[in-house]
Amino acid sequence: MLIVMHHTATEAQIDRVLKAVEAMGLQAEPIPGSLRTAIGVLGNQGYVDDTTIRNLPGVRETIHVSKPYKLVSRDFHPESTAVQVGSAVFGADHPPVIIAGPCSIETEEQMLEGARIVKQAGADMLRGGAFKPRTGPHSFQGLGIEGLKLLRAAGDASGLPVVTEVMRIEQLPAICEHADMLQVGARNMQNFDLLKEVGKTGFPVLLKRGMSATLEEFLAAAEYIVAEGNNKVVLCERGIRTFEKATRNTLDLSVVPLIKQMSHLPIIVDPSHATGKRFLVPIMGKAALVAGADGLMVEVHPDPAKALCDGAQSLTGEDFTRLMAELESLKAVL
Repeated sequence: MLIVMHHTATEAQIDRVLKAVEAMGLQAEPIPGSLRTAIGVLGNQGYVDDTTIRNLPGVRETIHVSKPYKLVSRDFHPESTAVQVGSAVFGADHPPVIIAGPCSIETEEQMLEGARIVKQAGADMLRGGAFKPRTGPHSFQGLGIEGLKLLRAAGDASGLPVVTEVMRIEQLPAICEHADMLQVGARNMQNFDLLKEVGKTGFPVLLKRGMSATLEEFLAAAEYIVAEGNNKVVLCERGIRTFEKATRNTLDLSVVPLIKQMSHLPIIVDPSHATGKRFLVPIMGKAALVAGADGLMVEVHPDPAKALCDGAQSLTGEDFTRLMAELESLKAVL
């Protein structure tokens, strides 16, 4: 439930409403606004009888919110949230953030060269996977802790903040030591225990949409993180599974404006995993920004032909440099 106060409501009237909500055994979350204060009511398992609340002085109206996500919704938080990671800022009318780097961390030379390429081209953040959730058990699974160290060194050398994926709760201490942002991958979007622990870290989180997740399920997953007191969440559309086999996944760009209408959280797009084809990545990346995305996540490898993971969808340094120049022109138009 959402309690909307009159713009003339006093602090004493607001405090009285907060205490009334708490007396019902529920949690009251004040939401200050530029014109009036609203109060979000959390913790209810069903319908909340608002009879006593709506008659209190200063209360303008009560709105019953039936969505499984409340804290991430525009109802509870009308203003767009900005999420800062180092010098990069996602959302709230800031310029699009470009995250780039190899799918997997392979060697020190590869990471340093990859970081140099994306930094020189104008990327804002560096990506790289140390722990890799692969479809088959015989595929390269990542370098683990050693990979985290290489990623951190490459980030420090290039001056770029770094993001990497966490797969299990026990990996969190090591990843938090080396990364600036935690990524929860598509396969773990509904790993609710992991989402709770990630939320407790207070680190910025990049949450990828599950390959078969509905929009409501996607936002409900983000709610798990925000419910732990961490609203530094950036959503990521990376394609969903459909009957189409011409591309790796089906990129659902319609979700970008939809989420911007329904949620205050920023959203970026990963055209690399969505398409699986190198030549489609720049095209769909530009389309994502036209749709209103707050950034892109692009796979770039110094030598994609030798990549241990996802080489077919990784851009070369030349490809990425060309894309960044095109994005600069596009930003001017947008």
